[in-house]
Amino acid sequence: MLYIMQCMVYNIYTVVYIDFGQGGVVKEVELQNNLRKLRFERGELTQEELADKLGVSRQTVYSIEKGKYNPSVTLALQIAGFFGVRVEDVFTIKEEVK
Repeated sequence: MLYIMQCMVYNIYTVVYIDFGQGGVVKEVELQNNLRKLRFERGELTQEELADKLGVSRQTVYSIEKGKYNPSVTLALQIAGFFGVRVEDVFTIKEEVK
């Protein structure tokens, strides 16, 4: 049985502690994104313009681009929908097991 015990966010890393019965596994998961690249492919769309279209602040767009903030599932889907791509084309996960 899989239980997620605790989740913490440190800058660009989300650390997830997973309990597999008697022992535990710690995975560091880095959420990477192509948001800046997608903005520039859209005619150099500014952070402010994208934020207005998504209904969020410019600081939110900046923080997502810099990996300081992981968007909600809803916002990630809105971003992908705006650019007409899959969520996986905007966000990828780099995983390391320790």
